[in-house]
Amino acid sequence: MTTRFFVPRDAAARAVGADKVATALQEEAQRRGIEIEIVRTGSRGLFWLEPMVEVETPGGRIAFGPVRPRDVPGLLVVGIPIDANDPLCLGRPDDIPFLKRQTRLTFARCGVVDPLLLADWRAHGGGRGLERARSLGPAKTLEEVTRSGLRGRGGAGFPTGLKWQTVADASADRKYIVCNADEGDSGTYADRMLLEGDPFALIEGMMIAGLAVGATKGFVYIRSEYPDAVRTFEHAVLLAEAGGLLGTGTGFDIEVRVGAGAYVCGEETALLESIEGKRGQVRAKPPLPAHKGLFGQPTVVNNLVSLATVPWILAEGAESYAAFGMGRSRGTMPIQLAGNVRHGGLFETAFGVTLGELVDEIGGGTRTGRPVRAVQVGGPLGAYFPRALFDTAFDYEAFTARDGLIGHGGVVVFDDTVDMAHQARFAMDFCALESCGKCTPCRIGSTRGVETIDKIIRGERSATNLELVEDLCQTMKFGSLCALGGFTSYPVMSAIRHFPEDFDRPPVSAAAE
Repeated sequence: MTTRFFVPRDAAARAVGADKVATALQEEAQRRGIEIEIVRTGSRGLFWLEPMVEVETPGGRIAFGPVRPRDVPGLLVVGIPIDANDPLCLGRPDDIPFLKRQTRLTFARCGVVDPLLLADWRAHGGGRGLERARSLGPAKTLEEVTRSGLRGRGGAGFPTGLKWQTVADASADRKYIVCNADEGDSGTYADRMLLEGDPFALIEGMMIAGLAVGATKGFVYIRSEYPDAVRTFEHAVLLAEAGGLLGTGTGFDIEVRVGAGAYVCGEETALLESIEGKRGQVRAKPPLPAHKGLFGQPTVVNNLVSLATVPWILAEGAESYAAFGMGRSRGTMPIQLAGNVRHGGLFETAFGVTLGELVDEIGGGTRTGRPVRAVQVGGPLGAYFPRALFDTAFDYEAFTARDGLIGHGGVVVFDDTVDMAHQARFAMDFCALESCGKCTPCRIGSTRGVETIDKIIRGERSATNLELVEDLCQTMKFGSLCALGGFTSYPVMSAIRHFPEDFDRPPVSAAAE
C-alpha cells in the first residue's frame, strides 16, 4: 500500500527546508523499501510550523511540524505510516487552533491540493464558479458580484461590482482584465500564497471577470521578487491551455508580465504603464482605467485576492458570501500576521475580528515575549496603532474612523524596544526611495521629511520641526498624484500622535554630556 505525504512547495516552506525534507522522505522510504508518494502542495499558512508535512491515513490527513530532515525517520515506521505519539505530531490540520478558528473561502484549497494538477483543482470545487457564470450570462454575473459586497482587497476597498459595471458599460472594440499581483507591502504574502498554492483560482476568476465585462484578454502583473510564484503561475497557464480551460476556443487568454522591483507599480495606472513597456509612472486621473486603461481601452484592474474570490461567490451565491463580515465590509479577508509575532501566518476570517484578538490571541503576542508596543496595519503606508486602539474592528470603515487603513491586510507587530521616531523616518525614506518622481509633493516632500525627522532625532528644535513635519504630511496627503505620497502621512502622523515621547529628544550634545 502506497502512503501519500504532502509537503509544501510554497516559497516560505522552501526557505526553511521543505525541499530537503521531501528529498529525505524519498530517500528514507527507498532505504526501508516503503512505497510512498510525495505530493507538493502550497502552504496552509502556519509559518511557525513550516515545513509542515501531512500524511494521508484512513482517518484523514495527520500533520507534523516543523519537520527537519533529521526528523524524517520518525515519520516512517515499518508497517505503520505514522506515529501519532511523535512530539512533532499536530493531529488533523483542521483541528489545529490557528486553522480551526478561520473561515477559509478564498484560501480553501491552499495547502490541500497539488497546485499544478487540474484534476485535483476540479475535485475540490474548481470550475464551479465559471460554469455558473456561463449559465447566468454577463448581466446576472455582474449582479451577483455586486450583491456579494466584494470590495478591492488590494487596499482601496472600491466595490468590485461597480468597477466591473463601469467597464461593461463602456463602448470599445477591446477590453482587458488586469490582475495586480505586485504585492509590495511589508508583511504581506497572500498574493504569493495563492499564485503558488492555487493558481487556477486566479485563472477562473479572471475568466469570470472577462465574461462579465466583455473582455477576452487578461494580464497578470507579478513582482519580480516572487520567482517561484512566476514559474508556478506560468506553468499553470500552460496546463490550463492544454486542458482546454484557457486559450483557443474558450474566449479568453492570459499573459504574464513581471515587474522590475518598483513599489509604485502597485498603483494601478503605473502598473498599466509598465505593462505597456513604459516607465512605471502614475497617470493623472481622470480618465479612470475603467474608461481608458491598458492600451487606451476600458480595463478592469483588480487585486489578485479580489479576482480569486470571485469563483467562490459565483459557486456558492452572493448571499452566502455577504453573510460574512460587518457593515459595508462583507465576506472574508486574508489577514497576514508578520513582524515580531509568535504565530506568524495567514489567517482568513470574516471582517469584524478586533486588532487585539489578532495580535494577542491568534498571533500569540510577540516572539520575543516582550510587551507589544505598536502594530502597523496596511503595509509601509499604514498607520501605527498602540494597544489603546486594539479594540478596533478589522473593517474598512472602522480603521478609517481611527485614521488608519487595512490595505492588503498586512499586520506587522513591534515590541517595546521599537523607536517610533525611527519608524516615522523610515516611512518618509521609503517614500523618497520609491517615488516615481512625477509629482513634487511626493518627490520633494518625502526628502524634506527625512531631513526634518533627522533633526528631531538629533534634538534640534523638536517642537518647530514637528510642526514642519505635520505641514509636509498635509501637503503630501492632498497634493500627491497617488497613494504613495498621499498615504505616507498615515505612519508618520500616527507615530507622532500615539508615541509623542519618542519625538521629545534632548539635543545630541546635551545627551552626550
